[in-house]
Amino acid sequence: MEILTIAPFLDYFEKIRSRTMRLVACIPPAHLEWRCKEGKFTLGDLARHIAAVERYVFAESVAGGRNRYAGCGRELADGYDQVVQFMERMHSESMSIFSRLSDEDLLCKCASADGTPMTIWKLLRSMTEHEIHHRGELYAYLGILGVSVPLYGLTSEQLQEIAARAYPQQA
Repeated sequence: MEILTIAPFLDYFEKIRSRTMRLVACIPPAHLEWRCKEGKFTLGDLARHIAAVERYVFAESVAGGRNRYAGCGRELADGYDQVVQFMERMHSESMSIFSRLSDEDLLCKCASADGTPMTIWKLLRSMTEHEIHHRGELYAYLGILGVSVPLYGLTSEQLQEIAARAYPQQA
């Protein structure tokens, strides 16, 4: 997928973040710092990581800066409400930076996280992939905890029920 114009991308990315925030809303506050295994991110770490990387890696890069990511620990936001506020603040700051990009800017180079020159539209595409990757981890971790979190509003079982009603001969 090429990103040729900024406005549709910004709309798309807002939808990506909206789905992430709906998922974050499913995190039981008592389990915010739960991790599936030693050495892995906690649920809170994942939320803080998504937000911090968006702002301090991707937005910094397209603004002509450098990677400023310093981690995703509790020092950034401690407690459920603070994590949500941190995510909202980082996203707002990032979107402000992204919205200043012109369509022509999308074809310019910037420095990726490791300093490698990269076309801005490709960096923005990798930002969405990064968020979706970590959102998948949130889904898996919440599933381990027994928290039911439907994707796009339907569970797998509901999809099967709908298919069975629509095509009963195949069920």
